[in-house]
Amino acid sequence: MTDQLERPNLEAELEERGAVDPPLGALLADIRACRRCVEAPLGRPMPHEPRPVLRASSTARILIASQAPGTKVHLTGLTFHDASGDRLRQWMGVSRAVFYDTAQIAIVPMGFCFPGQDANGGDLPPRRECRATWHDRLFAALPAFDLILAIGRPAQLYHLKRLGREAQIGDSLTQTVANWRQVRAAAERPRVYALPHPSWRNTGWLKRNPWFEQDLLPELRADIAQALARSG
Repeated sequence: MTDQLERPNLEAELEERGAVDPPLGALLADIRACRRCVEAPLGRPMPHEPRPVLRASSTARILIASQAPGTKVHLTGLTFHDASGDRLRQWMGVSRAVFYDTAQIAIVPMGFCFPGQDANGGDLPPRRECRATWHDRLFAALPAFDLILAIGRPAQLYHLKRLGREAQIGDSLTQTVANWRQVRAAAERPRVYALPHPSWRNTGWLKRNPWFEQDLLPELRADIAQALARSG
């Protein structure tokens, strides 16, 4: 079934609803037209055409700070339109309609385009051009979020440093996620949850760390429900 927010004129509709102010709308249009990873790359050029994917508004209270689009997202242009998205929505306790309501939830990956795959079929790290060119400008233009889901090591490093919370960064992703109570309690707003990527490749990690589903996810879902109620 096609999601009600997958229409091509979504940005115009959000602007009409007052969810995207004109300066932010112009910046988002510039990001979606970006070709730096092909035309002025930091290292090897990306081997395929760029397709920047992100969702943001002036009213969203929750930020999903992810890594980079995968192959299915690259083909469809709809972020987390894959099995990882199904798992993430289950973690969050939200429906597809709520997840894709950009007026409430922003989704901004560290790399806006699918970066390609390595020799083992895994996705390459997010392209460095996105952060260097866009991220500081974009987060200066976005609202102050109530809640940030920092998914993966690159997002955790960027956002915890951006918020002046370097002390909450562990030596590894597992250590940072395992310290989730301290990360969450570092400030009342925005609350930050450090999460692993919801990829099927991390199923083994989830089995080795049962506290993630038993202890962290109930708190995450409660905080998400509160943030959505405030934005409602």
